[in-house]
Amino acid sequence: MTDSITDYAQWIGRKEITDDDLGLSPTLAAAATLNDQATRFENGSALPPLWHWFYFLPKAPQSQLDIDGHPKRGGFMPPIPYPRRMFAGSRMTFHRPLVIGQPARREAVIRDIQQKSGRSGSLAFVSVVCSYYQNNQLCIEEEQDIVYREPGPTVPSPQVVAWPAAPENAWTRIVTPDPRLLFRFSALTFNAHRIHYDRPYATGEEGYPGLVVHGPLTAVLLMELVRHSATRPARTFSFRGLAPLFDLAPFRLVGVPDDGKVSLEAHGPDGKTAMSASCEFA
Repeated sequence: MTDSITDYAQWIGRKEITDDDLGLSPTLAAAATLNDQATRFENGSALPPLWHWFYFLPKAPQSQLDIDGHPKRGGFMPPIPYPRRMFAGSRMTFHRPLVIGQPARREAVIRDIQQKSGRSGSLAFVSVVCSYYQNNQLCIEEEQDIVYREPGPTVPSPQVVAWPAAPENAWTRIVTPDPRLLFRFSALTFNAHRIHYDRPYATGEEGYPGLVVHGPLTAVLLMELVRHSATRPARTFSFRGLAPLFDLAPFRLVGVPDDGKVSLEAHGPDGKTAMSASCEFA
């Protein structure tokens, strides 16, 4: 164990409790952003899977934002010095849906912090377990993987290729991630990370070829593909980010159902898998 990890040991087990009244407005804004014109939402409606990310939001004062738009570290999250931060993956179990218009609580705990060296430099992995309660009942269990890394080399623009044919029984959707969609999703999640809406910063400071698609947005879109295609409710959902997507070209969502579950992928314009996911049905 390095001295750096030893310094972070005091953050392991740290807890954060956030209450939210689950008001209707964020759900209506999310439906508009995701272009869901078919579902009718009102107080008492079930919140769709993953839409809990539009609630329980951190509200750091403007003076506490860092240059990249993230809240300065050292509160709930440890003060890891690496400047690049990614929501790299998550595993969820849905016990019962959260209900719109009723108070709910999120209890978050830092389970583990690990530091490693990879091809792109030093990395730190923070595991955060979130439990969501409503009416004193556990509704959702989620373990999030937050990754911090050192600055890396400039990321080249993806080379656009033709996607191979999807399996015959697959659910598919083509998504065009334009700046309007990315800005609205940033607003929905109160996320000021500049790589998603500030092109000069994303390209000049962080070395990306364009605006970066939020990992959670891709995960939500994959779950939405399931929600609008399946006939059974989701019991579990997990995802892992493999490569960034940008607002430079459309990407493809593919879901392949098989015996009570569905395997999911988001394919970048270069044909590579940018995110893999899996959903099991109740």
